[in-house]
Amino acid sequence: MARAGRWLGAGAAVCAAGLAYAHLETKLFTLRERTVPVLAPGARDLRVLHVSDLHLTPGQRRKIDWVRSLADLSPDLVVNTGDNMAHRGALAPLLHALEPLLVAAPGAFVMGSNDYYAPVMKNPARYLLPDARSPRTTKQPNLPAAELALAMRSAGWRDLSNRRDTVVADGRRIDLVGVDDPHLDLDVFPVRDEGSDLGGRSDLGGRGRSDPDASTPPAVRDPATALRLAVTHAPYRRVLDQMHDDGNDLILAGHTHGGQLRLPFYGALVTNCDVDRRRASGLHGWPGARPDAPGGHDSTWLEVCAGAGTSPYAPVRFACRPEAVLLTLTARS
Repeated sequence: MARAGRWLGAGAAVCAAGLAYAHLETKLFTLRERTVPVLAPGARDLRVLHVSDLHLTPGQRRKIDWVRSLADLSPDLVVNTGDNMAHRGALAPLLHALEPLLVAAPGAFVMGSNDYYAPVMKNPARYLLPDARSPRTTKQPNLPAAELALAMRSAGWRDLSNRRDTVVADGRRIDLVGVDDPHLDLDVFPVRDEGSDLGGRSDLGGRGRSDPDASTPPAVRDPATALRLAVTHAPYRRVLDQMHDDGNDLILAGHTHGGQLRLPFYGALVTNCDVDRRRASGLHGWPGARPDAPGGHDSTWLEVCAGAGTSPYAPVRFACRPEAVLLTLTARS
């Protein structure tokens, strides 16, 4: 009996230590650096900073300072893949955090569910379901997504919410395409229409899920285009398929938190969408192997950022540090 008590006590101590570390890890902000051989042969490098899933609350001073410091990297382009806020009072501190990046570099963005709706308490077991989303709601957003989008657009960043656009970074033209949050079924993949404003924008109240069977024939690449970049908050398979079929060179996504809890030799437990667990974070190919690996010649580069935050109702990470990603795009061999 005494031995059993000691084992129980030791187990409780280990669990307590694990929880304490998992809470601490949410503050161990990390910059990941990845190289993507995606540019035309002979092209000089292009540096893209990918920021995602900040889930900012007003009191997170350390996170705010860290985000501000990312401008010191002098990226050529910044891409924000959404879920910036986790509190109704987060807009002002968020804009303070992003201010140096908004000034320092051209950028592009899409929204995530936690730009529209404040997080709520959930049963963690939901994330083990095939579809962990809450029932679809018709309530109006309660976070200042419109004000956030206006501030970023006013700084010159491109809003890719179901839109196409272009940006010039380091003197080179980048063709952009993006969708509004697939996790909320707001994605409507923009077809090419030379007579329109590079694509449409969804109405948040419309809940317009794109047709997964619809295909957009890839356009002939303009010789002036250095890169075709696709952006989504959540890497749902239907969206990745559309972006691949659209002929993009690189897809950037967030949302997964890298699984948030990862186990040694197993990896992410969940992705909170229908992408597979091994693509929960990092640099991959879609739909097959990486384009620089055997069998990956027909794949598109896919980079998933594990993000820098958590829901305030689940402030833990394990073996999955909060991150931003600096991508160095290099010439293909």
